[in-house]
Amino acid sequence: MFVRGLDHFNIWSTDLPSTRHFYCDILGLREGPRPPLTYDGIWLYCGEMPLVHVNVGQVDSPSSTGAFDHVAFQGNGDPHALTERLSEEGIDHSSRVVSGGVRQVFCVDPNGVKVEFNFPPE
Repeated sequence: MFVRGLDHFNIWSTDLPSTRHFYCDILGLREGPRPPLTYDGIWLYCGEMPLVHVNVGQVDSPSSTGAFDHVAFQGNGDPHALTERLSEEGIDHSSRVVSGGVRQVFCVDPNGVKVEFNFPPE
């Protein structure tokens, strides 16, 4: 097997404060070190892992991501606390239980990226 897990995903943002608020204040990631690149941005960490790379700016000609639909995180903690927080922030979301009792929560980040959280059975 060549895949062990998710390394990171990279997004472009024209609204860094909203992006930072969503991923840090709501989801609990933290801003951390980023190598000197030729464009502005931030890296958001989950523990020691720079999981979300945010590039600041407008994409002049967006490249196609083909069939890419969403990014999924392994959920941590209480899924109901997450849905309550999303509601408090006015972020539309949905939740469902799938096979094996996994609770899935879906929402969209400030940049239009669909985000999924998978929580273990309660």
